[in-house]
Amino acid sequence: MKLNIVPARTGLTWVKLGMKTFLQQPLAMSGLFFMFMAILSVATLVPFIGAALALALLPAATLGLMAATQEATKGKFPMPSILISAFRAGQQRKRAMMVLGALYAAGFLALMGVSALFDGGQFARLYLVGGKITEEMVLQSGFQMAMWVAMGLYLPLSLLFWHAPALVHWHGVTPVKSLFFSFMACYKNFGAFTVFGLAWTGVFILAAVVVSLIASLLGNPMIATVVMFPVALVIVAMFFTSIYFTFRDSFEASPTDETLNPENTP
Repeated sequence: MKLNIVPARTGLTWVKLGMKTFLQQPLAMSGLFFMFMAILSVATLVPFIGAALALALLPAATLGLMAATQEATKGKFPMPSILISAFRAGQQRKRAMMVLGALYAAGFLALMGVSALFDGGQFARLYLVGGKITEEMVLQSGFQMAMWVAMGLYLPLSLLFWHAPALVHWHGVTPVKSLFFSFMACYKNFGAFTVFGLAWTGVFILAAVVVSLIASLLGNPMIATVVMFPVALVIVAMFFTSIYFTFRDSFEASPTDETLNPENTP
């Protein structure tokens, strides 16, 4: 396995490839994305441990969407079973993915714990358990500080886990090492990931502007509220489709990796 350093403009290419691949298989990719969301939502319903369980499943579920994108790039129709690819790659890699999920859940809960120091846990409770959000709550300085602290701490956490599931699954890297390699890949390709993030932000803003303009032309502002939700879901599905390309271009497989690839084993 070798780290690839890509130019900043590659970030825009990743966005384009995500959109293109999604549009080539819109039914499959959107269906799998909604199944992905459903799995995590159902997990949160488990008493006492629901939030932690959903967090622990996120790396494996994300890997499933990446595997689906890989199938789509080959012209194949990804089936629903591909979402559990992480748990069908043998005991060793299944165990490694479970460890990775536990590490992610622990890291996320830890950063929420830090944010709770600023507002007594209001933001963390709202995010993890749910509840009614009020204007008074949002305007509280403690709540705002907790939100910004959580967002700030989530950035390094996301970099640690961005490539980790794919490294564990496709390259046989151990969970702890995968975190290091993931962070270094994101750091070394900071320019490309910055463009990637800005481009997707631009897509969201452009979609919101277009929907708002159409609603204004039709003289019914409520249309914007109704239409924007499914549009946003489609954009998020495209975003998840593009994640595979960030991994594919950041690492170059060695012959050993090809041998270890679970897809190449009988």
